[in-house]
Amino acid sequence: MAQSGRIPAPAKNGMVVSSHYLGSEVGQAILEDGGNAVDAAVATAFALAVTLPSAGNIGGGGFLVYHGNDGAVTSFNFRERAPLAAHSEMYLDENGEIKNNSNHAGPLAVGVPGTVAGLWMAHQKLGKKPWKELLQPAIELAEKGFPSTWAMQRFLKGLQEEEDPMYAAAKTAFLKNGKDVYTPGETWKQPDLAKTLKRIQKEGRDGFYKGKTARLIADFMEKHGGMITETDLAAYEAVEQAPIHGTYRGYDIYAMAPPSSGGVAIVEMLNILEGFNLQEMGHNSALYLHVLTEAMRRAYADRAEHLGDPAFNPDMPIERLTSKEYAKELRETIDLFRASESDSSRFNKALAMYESEETTHFSVVDGEGNTVSLTYTLEYSYGSRLVVDGAGFLLNNEMGDFNPIPGRTTRRGLIGTPPNIVAPRKNMLSSMTPTIVAKDGKPVLAIGSPGGRTIINTVLQVVLNTIDHGMNIGQAIEAGRIHHQWLPDRTSFEQFAISPDSQKLYEMMGHEVYFRGGQGSAMGIYIDREEGLLYGAADSRAFDGKAVGY
Repeated sequence: MAQSGRIPAPAKNGMVVSSHYLGSEVGQAILEDGGNAVDAAVATAFALAVTLPSAGNIGGGGFLVYHGNDGAVTSFNFRERAPLAAHSEMYLDENGEIKNNSNHAGPLAVGVPGTVAGLWMAHQKLGKKPWKELLQPAIELAEKGFPSTWAMQRFLKGLQEEEDPMYAAAKTAFLKNGKDVYTPGETWKQPDLAKTLKRIQKEGRDGFYKGKTARLIADFMEKHGGMITETDLAAYEAVEQAPIHGTYRGYDIYAMAPPSSGGVAIVEMLNILEGFNLQEMGHNSALYLHVLTEAMRRAYADRAEHLGDPAFNPDMPIERLTSKEYAKELRETIDLFRASESDSSRFNKALAMYESEETTHFSVVDGEGNTVSLTYTLEYSYGSRLVVDGAGFLLNNEMGDFNPIPGRTTRRGLIGTPPNIVAPRKNMLSSMTPTIVAKDGKPVLAIGSPGGRTIINTVLQVVLNTIDHGMNIGQAIEAGRIHHQWLPDRTSFEQFAISPDSQKLYEMMGHEVYFRGGQGSAMGIYIDREEGLLYGAADSRAFDGKAVGY
């Protein structure tokens, strides 16, 4: 059964929900063939690296949260990492200014990729089917091709106009005969990517981080002035780590720990909101949105001040930030009828850094109830737009998530605070928030979203819509969303997410409002234990998204 829209798709034996229908179909087929949730997640991730190149990847990184039906809970951190040659002033010219946008564009913006290592580690620890079988669908999609879609048109036309020879391999990979744009519906094949995937299929993790692929990456970097070497690639390891755990109205919340800021922030906000009767306030009423905004304001201030890579920031006060006692202190500072001001005294300490909204999330539940929530990214849409010669895959530009100018923080969003300054082998801070909600030791909801800094608030609102407002998973995902991130001190609303009357009341409380297009693209599965059914919903904000189950 497949779905899109407000009515969720039911399934009894397994479900995959992703931002591209072919990725969902690949994962569902693995489940139907006896694979478990981790097997399906691995196969889906590799398939999206072929079919959703704007965010699906093998040249980026991300996070996976797992909750087994037996109660086992874990997570895998495969966030990109700074190369060994990286240093805090690597993006600065002689005047201390960022040189040529080099932290976002070009080879210096590329972090050591983590996706293949993370998928390999998750499979080795929790997978069931042979690794080679999980790569085969992606290889076939790359070799035989699939229909190009409208979603790629803007990227392809921009690439067609690119004259820098550094992007020659990208033109070979994405343009017909290296020069013409594929029209929607036209079959697009990726032979170089297929060869890379075959090396990963045959050699596992080492098929990417050692041997030919590693040499191709290192050679490309050396040729174009990048820093990543074969030594960097061979040294990369994913990390299995405990997720952040919180509770909300009798449910358990499991989300990603640092270097993701998502788990800490969502648990902090839920702890604050647990003290309010949100159901009685009414969904997206002015009072409800006011309370949400105040929780967001406080959590994002803490996020900016405290969070970074735990290996470089061992004293992060995570236990305090996620405690009920701290939430009570924060809740008592909220005036029910007047907006707070974002604390200007904290302004020079930290600011939220820009993060691209081009990421992708997918959720998987197998027939036994084992659940995976996985978010991964290239940073910008299509990452750096750099493709390794002969390898066929895009590289990330995640180094832009580090603070580029040490010690300089400005009102325009530049941040120079120590927790997220560039350092060798350091993970950059992230907002990705793959989340699993459980009840009585069993998973009931898998959810996540793209959206840069908005990710945390998107996931928060889907969880609240489900638990407090009784929405089905389709309604919970399609509902209008808001976002506040402490600074700048204003709230973004999706168009039509609030009525004019509620907007006026909300503004009378002292909030500044502006409107935006879609926020995020959530992919979720709800496990109905009473009915014995899975309900999946792919956000209609995703052009090619679909929930597929059987």
